[in-house]
Amino acid sequence: MSDESVIVAESAPLDLRLSEDELESTRTHLTTFIEDIVDRAGADGAVLGLSGGIDSTLTAHLAVEALGADRVHGLVMPSDVNAADNMSDAERVARDLGIEYDVIDIGPIFDAFVEAFPGDTTDERIETDPLRTAAGNVRVRIRAVLDYFVANAENRVVLGTGNRSEALTGYFTKYGDGAVDCHPIGNLYKQQVRQLAAHLGVPEELVTKTPSAEMWSGQTDEEEMGLDYDTLDAVLALHIDGPLSTAATVRHLGVTEAQVERVVDLYEQSAHKRAMPPAPESLHL
Repeated sequence: MSDESVIVAESAPLDLRLSEDELESTRTHLTTFIEDIVDRAGADGAVLGLSGGIDSTLTAHLAVEALGADRVHGLVMPSDVNAADNMSDAERVARDLGIEYDVIDIGPIFDAFVEAFPGDTTDERIETDPLRTAAGNVRVRIRAVLDYFVANAENRVVLGTGNRSEALTGYFTKYGDGAVDCHPIGNLYKQQVRQLAAHLGVPEELVTKTPSAEMWSGQTDEEEMGLDYDTLDAVLALHIDGPLSTAATVRHLGVTEAQVERVVDLYEQSAHKRAMPPAPESLHL
């Protein structure tokens, strides 16, 4: 599938797609980045979690192009809240790319955490916030530990799969999917992730599938954030990354002030995720 077949919805406030030349230069830039990260670490290859989503799929494609299939190890790590179709897609990506992969059921590990939790963890309570979110973060952090277990054992680096839209809004788990050695697609907005994936030949059904972190059953990214990705990307590009004021962003994009304020809130409230843990200033240096 060529990138031209990636459809930007008519309702999208802004078209952030790259030109053909920009796509090719981005492709080269990202594969070179991965190769350099692995070489500088003196590593034998890379490991990454495969979820069946477009971000991990694109990252896997770039990793294979950069390193070769024999130097990429994928981990498919389902739990009881993951849709079977997504896990099948994750394995399909690994098979299509010809990379080594393992399926690790994290359910028993998660259950051990729940049993160790010093409080009420009945099924009814664990399905409601704040415990639901806390439990979802535990699942993500378990996957990070397994990523590093394999990476350390095999002298590999851990590739992150987060994009720019997620990074700027804090839509990732601290010390979970944010705990990686690098983020190859970390400067691409979601719209550009879809476009580059299509450009690299990722099947259309994977490019256009509904994004979900699957932290709990039925969860979707856009429902949780309260915005569709096209609107989010547009506000991030022009207001958070760009110079436009709230009023100018509203006028230029045709979005509401409440939508702009929602993005600003996500950005400001997640600042701690994009920084090293703070320490007090030294009194004696």
